[in-house]
Amino acid sequence: MSTMTSTGSTGGPAPAPSDPARTKAGRGPRLSGMNWLVWRQHRAAYWTLLAATAITVAVIAYQRGQMVTYLEGYGWPDLKSGWQERFDQGPLNMTAQLLGYAPLLIGVFMGAPLLAGDLESGTAKLVNAQSAGRVRWLATKLGVTALVVTVCTTAASVAFTWWWSPVKSSSYVMSWSDALAFDSSGPVPVALTLLTVVGGVAIGMLLRRTLLSMAVTFGFAVAVQMVWSRVRLFFGDVVTVTTGNGVGDGSFPKLPDSANVLDQSYLTASGDLIGWGSCNEATDKAAAACLDKAQVVGWHIEYLPLSQMSAMQWLGSSILLALTAGIAAFVILWGRKRLF
Repeated sequence: MSTMTSTGSTGGPAPAPSDPARTKAGRGPRLSGMNWLVWRQHRAAYWTLLAATAITVAVIAYQRGQMVTYLEGYGWPDLKSGWQERFDQGPLNMTAQLLGYAPLLIGVFMGAPLLAGDLESGTAKLVNAQSAGRVRWLATKLGVTALVVTVCTTAASVAFTWWWSPVKSSSYVMSWSDALAFDSSGPVPVALTLLTVVGGVAIGMLLRRTLLSMAVTFGFAVAVQMVWSRVRLFFGDVVTVTTGNGVGDGSFPKLPDSANVLDQSYLTASGDLIGWGSCNEATDKAAAACLDKAQVVGWHIEYLPLSQMSAMQWLGSSILLALTAGIAAFVILWGRKRLF
């Protein structure tokens, strides 16, 4: 029997076969362990969200290019009067509305089933048979999901803010204090989405039924939006302007562009305030007599300037993120002892 070994062209021993696992490992960083398991389990949801974000950003980039081309015809960035007449604000408003639905949709379809699906099917019990433990499993589930959501919502928010910025100072297109603009730009979309997602995870952990958790998370997301819509303007520092030169033509105080007027009242000689519609009489003569009787001397205006928008968004978002962190801590502490 021959004992010869195969040799290479130079007569030396043949090279050892390459190890596929080692070759793959050398290509770059890859997910492993619990991170890989979580990504593998929820990859359909993650890739769907990433793809939707990529499409959204691409559409926004195209629409902004179209908008800037139009505005350049009116001297942008120093816009001349009349640019609003043919400006199509439909795409901007529609995109803002779609971004406003993102916290609800992502919370319902990604947050609620994250734990509820495993608890309902019983696959979560396999965690007990692993060395990783419940806390690591829960933390990885929350961490990977929160990372994907943060990346996607940040990209969409940055793109929308970039698109809106050339006409941001004009209330004709979109008032900065309304939900369409305020909740679709800056850090607000990220904070709102993380709160509804982590809230959905907590709901799914407690209810342990996927469809029921999705329904309850829907109600939770709607409640968050309703509460947020009522409190978001409270994060601003109200500016007050008073005048004493009457309330006739030309007496109304000049406010900054896009100022959001919160209150508009008449100021009397005694310093009291009365509603500006109190002397809305049928004739100008009767209205003037009403103003004289009330001793109205000027205007009292309370407003929020556009310059406060960014600070208001960051303050409100920090509160939302603090609530999110609290819910995430509850999920881990509860799940550590009572998950199964």
